[in-house]
Amino acid sequence: MPIPILMPALSPTMETGNLVKWFVAEGDRVSAGDVIAEIETDKATMEVEAVDEGVIGKIIIPGGTGDVAVNTPIAMLLEDGEEKAALEEAAPAPAVQSSPVTPASPPATPTSPPAIPAQAGSQNELPASGKPGLDSRLRGTDGEKSADGKEGTATKTSRIFASPLARRIAADKGLDLARITGTGPNGRIVKADVEAAPRVEAAPAKAALPALAPSDIAALYAPGSFIEEPLNSMRATIARRLTEAKRDVPHYYLSVDCKLDTLLGARKRLNERLENTRISVNDFIIRAAALALMNVPDANAAFAGDRLLKFNNADIAVAVAIDGGLITPIIRNAQNKSLSEISREAKELAGRAREMKLMPDEYEGGSFTISNLGMMGIKNFTAVINPPQAAILAVGAGEKHAIIADDGSIIAATMMSVTLSCDHRVIDGALGARLLAEFKTFIEDPVMMLA
Repeated sequence: MPIPILMPALSPTMETGNLVKWFVAEGDRVSAGDVIAEIETDKATMEVEAVDEGVIGKIIIPGGTGDVAVNTPIAMLLEDGEEKAALEEAAPAPAVQSSPVTPASPPATPTSPPAIPAQAGSQNELPASGKPGLDSRLRGTDGEKSADGKEGTATKTSRIFASPLARRIAADKGLDLARITGTGPNGRIVKADVEAAPRVEAAPAKAALPALAPSDIAALYAPGSFIEEPLNSMRATIARRLTEAKRDVPHYYLSVDCKLDTLLGARKRLNERLENTRISVNDFIIRAAALALMNVPDANAAFAGDRLLKFNNADIAVAVAIDGGLITPIIRNAQNKSLSEISREAKELAGRAREMKLMPDEYEGGSFTISNLGMMGIKNFTAVINPPQAAILAVGAGEKHAIIADDGSIIAATMMSVTLSCDHRVIDGALGARLLAEFKTFIEDPVMMLA
């Protein structure tokens, strides 16, 4: 029987993707390991390899098609000895709702991947609900294994699987998702299921003013006074998830000033002795945050609905700005790594982030995020938490200030302002203050980081 090649899930949060291009055509023979297609998500572009040998009998979804649902058949593979006529006997492929791909920049080629902005897209991304795993006959070049069966289905757990768009439409219509039967992959509730359900009028007390339509917003400005630029998938994801994070997470903020002079002196002496590595102030900040989390373990946690997840290690996500958005590669087990190791890993991850070459496990998860705008001259700011994480540290620039010394004299000191955004469901004010005090101690006495 012909083998269906399905749209793969390149990460646990992927629901749809863009089938950017095919590297094979109907009639081409492929072997295990051959690159056959290029798939684009909101965060990365990845090549997909064949797992089985055979002949491409039919391409169902053409290259340049966007919003292809995971587990949708995209091609059929004929096994050795099978004729193309066997395709007629195969089960018909389910219909797929898709749209043309309209990338902001040309899609990558195997030798020249598209540039990707360096920073926060993922920093503030909310995880999508349960995602079917990778098709057993197709995998990304990162070698990610199938996640099938890890989350189960709605019949085995009380969790309701629905796309974020379906959830929002259901909330607007006042619908109970538990009463809706999903027709998407593995029974997932999709937009069409919710739109087909009877509308329930919202209570007047909860009615909100309708948002302006895009055409209405454009109409506020004189024709010719602006250029319209469609959102790429990364920017659209950032817009949606940051809105959800700011709306649903009870943020509060704590700020403290840290004296940097001792740290700057230690950094200078280290860099004079190191041959192949340059330690940055941000490397000290990453290590200080990791050690502070280890000393205040109750703050090293995530909100998971009816429970808290308390982490054993400090996995520090670092916001990296990239063209069109941002992403947060993760320094895992940062509490166990030296400043030199953190420096090398941070530079390598940031470089591959800008080339859109990060694997999902390198930017998904993390227990804490650092966003540093000090190198851009920003004195202080507040950052939006990246759920399900419970905190994010916004780091400002170090500046010379006149301060009062312990003996009452006025001296010049380099001061850095940092602001901790906390999820009040996880971190109360006193706990957040303890975490920030530990961080300040490590920054102002950096020899403590070398112990």
